[in-house]
Amino acid sequence: MNALASIVLVTTSFIAVTLEPGVIVDVQVTNTTEQGGEDPHPAPRAGIPPIVLKEVYEQRFDQADHAAKEAIWRELGRYLQRFIVPGARVVDIACDLGYFIRNVKAADRWATDIRDMQHALPADVHFVRADGLELANVMPNDHFDLAFFSNYLEHLPSTEAVLQQLRVTFSLLKPGGRVLILQPNIRLIGGSYWDFIDHQTALTEKSLAEAATMAGFQTKKVIARFLPYTTKSRLPQHPLLVRAYLAFPPAWWVMGKQTLYLGEKPA
Repeated sequence: MNALASIVLVTTSFIAVTLEPGVIVDVQVTNTTEQGGEDPHPAPRAGIPPIVLKEVYEQRFDQADHAAKEAIWRELGRYLQRFIVPGARVVDIACDLGYFIRNVKAADRWATDIRDMQHALPADVHFVRADGLELANVMPNDHFDLAFFSNYLEHLPSTEAVLQQLRVTFSLLKPGGRVLILQPNIRLIGGSYWDFIDHQTALTEKSLAEAATMAGFQTKKVIARFLPYTTKSRLPQHPLLVRAYLAFPPAWWVMGKQTLYLGEKPA
C-alpha cells in the first residue's frame, strides 16, 4: 500500500432527530476520518466502558436537587431572555432536562442531547437526539438566532473537541446569530473543578473566548464572574433571592465561579 495515499475510514451510525414536535425519525450519519489523523471526539479505549451519564446524574442529583434547579432556572431564564430577540429561533445544545429552553420564550424552540430527553420537554420544542459534534449534519444550517449551552464544554474529551463544537454551532447560526455559553471557569474554581468525574476539559474565560474566535465568532460580551459553580453552591435558592442576586452584579464578584460568554456570527 502506498504510504503517501490517504485512506479514509468510514463509520456509519444512526441518530434520532425530531423534525416536528413529538416526532422522532432516524437519520443516517456518515463520519470520515483520515488514517493517521486524530478523532477530536474519540471512542473509549477497547475494554474500558464509557461513563454512563444517566448513572452519574442519578447519583449526583436527587428530586430535591432537580426542584431547586428548576426554581433557579426560572429566574435565570427571565434574566437570559434579554439575549433573545423577538421572533427568534433558539436551540439549547446538550439540553439535559431542558432547564434553559423550558424557561425562555422564543418563536421556535429546539433542544438537542445525546440522550433521549424529549419526555422532559414541552410539546412545542423540536428535539434532536444526536452527538453535539454531529449537529451540522442533522439540523438546519444558517438557521438559528441563538444557540445556548450550559455546563457542557467541560465534558468534551479535548480542547480540539471544544473547538469543533464551536465550529459546528457556528454553522447552525444564521449570519448575525449569537452563541451564549454558561461555563465553569477553572481559574476561579481551582481544584474543585475536578470534583465531578465527567469533567474532562478545563477552560477559563480567556481560553473560551479564544476558541470561539478561532471558530469564527466575534466576542460581544464576557462576564468572567457570573454564577456560583453549582446549584449546590452558595447561590440563594429562593426565587426572590436568586432574582436579587442577578440584579446585583457586585455579588457576582464574591460568588461568581462560572463565566457567561456571548459571541456573534458575522453578518
